[in-house]
Amino acid sequence: MNSLNEIDTEGFTIINAVYTKNEIEKLISLIENNTENKSDTATFRKSQDLFAIRQFHKEIPETLPYIFNQNLKDVIEATFGEGYFITKSIYFDKPEKSNWFVAYHQDLTISVDKKIEIENFENWTIKQNQFAVQPPKEILENNFTIRIHLDTTTKDNGALKVINNSHSKGIFRVENLEIENESICEVEKGGIMIMKPLLVHASNKTTNNQRRRVIHIEFSNQVLPDGLEWSEKMILNN
Repeated sequence: MNSLNEIDTEGFTIINAVYTKNEIEKLISLIENNTENKSDTATFRKSQDLFAIRQFHKEIPETLPYIFNQNLKDVIEATFGEGYFITKSIYFDKPEKSNWFVAYHQDLTISVDKKIEIENFENWTIKQNQFAVQPPKEILENNFTIRIHLDTTTKDNGALKVINNSHSKGIFRVENLEIENESICEVEKGGIMIMKPLLVHASNKTTNNQRRRVIHIEFSNQVLPDGLEWSEKMILNN
């Protein structure tokens, strides 16, 4: 089954060996050099269970040439075609002894530049000094997320759990979902996971004292209505 078919039917796919060992070490080095003296801010969040950088592609833009190597560009074009741009990015570092876990959920919000009343845009919030909103499901259905793994990720250090094909059911109350056909998305260091935002997913606590670092990037090719803009939009260079 090719990647596009798997994403359509299951809601996700895993592709290993997208990055070389040297490329991963370069990304790790760039992140560490840029975060040594950072304290808690709107975009940098530190705790004993999680270190996160929001708006990652804007905070550490020098990582972008290494993230978008030829392998990743080829995967995106072969799977989705042209015209996609970044709409959000987050770096997650789950430390070796992290008790941080995330319950089953769908990714229902997008980051936008302002709050305006638009039909079917609802549940407005402000997160890290920017607006977030739940758009119509048609927008979410056409977006995708790539998770780049800087460490080998297994069931013991917080690999995502997903409910296969749950992305095809639209937006719904996850607590009403019967847990069946669950997959543990184990990914090798240097591999990626591609997933749809409406795929129901979760992650467990770390139990094996192994670190889990992931770069999470969301993509769209859609124009928002009535002058609303993606607040983190970045068009990719060819």
